[in-house]
Amino acid sequence: MRSKDKALMTRIEQFVGRFTDNFGISPTMQEVADGVGVSKATVHRYITQLCEDGVIDFSGRRTITPARTNVEAVSVPILGEVACGIPKFAEESIEEYVRLPVALFGRGNFFILRAYGDSMVEAGIDDGDLVLIRQQHAAEEGQIVVALIDDEATLKRFYPEPENHRIRLHPENPHMADIFVDRCEIQGVAVKVLKDLL
Repeated sequence: MRSKDKALMTRIEQFVGRFTDNFGISPTMQEVADGVGVSKATVHRYITQLCEDGVIDFSGRRTITPARTNVEAVSVPILGEVACGIPKFAEESIEEYVRLPVALFGRGNFFILRAYGDSMVEAGIDDGDLVLIRQQHAAEEGQIVVALIDDEATLKRFYPEPENHRIRLHPENPHMADIFVDRCEIQGVAVKVLKDLL
């Protein structure tokens, strides 16, 4: 195997660390290649060497993470899409796992859903954003929840109306109407939004 350029190896290691810290998600091989300005094949060779050296971990798919760290983190699955519009079936196929630092995100049972639609734009949740959800089955009035209605999930603000024997699920978009249901199952409460900045 040809010898490795130590400077390039360091650039790749630093890029993976910065990307993971900045976005809370690991980069793809292509993102590393674009970030350091070399081919994907070259990145793959260097990633393989960095794995053998114990500098980073690589699962063989997307997950490229710094290996040795003293930062306490939790492993969180990305589970697919949730509707920010009309309710949509909640896909529970795990796309991948990401590690989130406890210092920034806290403790608990979390999962991440990809927002679909534009009903929560006024809450800062846009189509395609990743929404960190704390798994729980109860919510306080006004919290943004993942509500399951007849096997369909939607992301809305939660307003119980016991005097009317119903629940109001409120979109954060002035052009959309509230959804009223007799009951719904709370899957979790939104706690953070992870998004790309333009």
